[in-house]
Amino acid sequence: MKTLLISMFLILTLWSCNKSKDANLKAENTSKPTLEGTWELVGYYNYLDNKIIDSFKLSNGYRQVKMYTSSKVMWSKDVPTDSTEWFGFGHYKATDSSLTETLDYGSNMMRDIISERKAFIYELELSNKRYSQIELDEEGNRIYSENYLRIE
Repeated sequence: MKTLLISMFLILTLWSCNKSKDANLKAENTSKPTLEGTWELVGYYNYLDNKIIDSFKLSNGYRQVKMYTSSKVMWSKDVPTDSTEWFGFGHYKATDSSLTETLDYGSNMMRDIISERKAFIYELELSNKRYSQIELDEEGNRIYSENYLRIE
């Protein structure tokens, strides 16, 4: 009888632990993705009639990294064949389908761009490990996207 009770206790304990693991995995898989973290650009898509017509990866040595906190964004780009510095800092707002980055300041090259256009509005496709920011034309058609992979 004692052995039976101990066996039942062990079985219930193991079953309970497995249920707890299953619940944790389910919670991870159903949690809403967030931009918070560090992302690296891995490639681009070009669109025609809102369909991907071309994709390409980065040139050798080229790197672009973006970092998002709960409200701030900072990005930098390294182009080995170009001595021009590229970076920007500002704040952002993301919804389920859109991303707006408003830059406060940036590198010399970005200052010229920021003086004409502070807000950059994109369509957003976001998962836990990847995201794409998609540039739209005046009519709302997709033009191209930058595609990122989460690195932290």
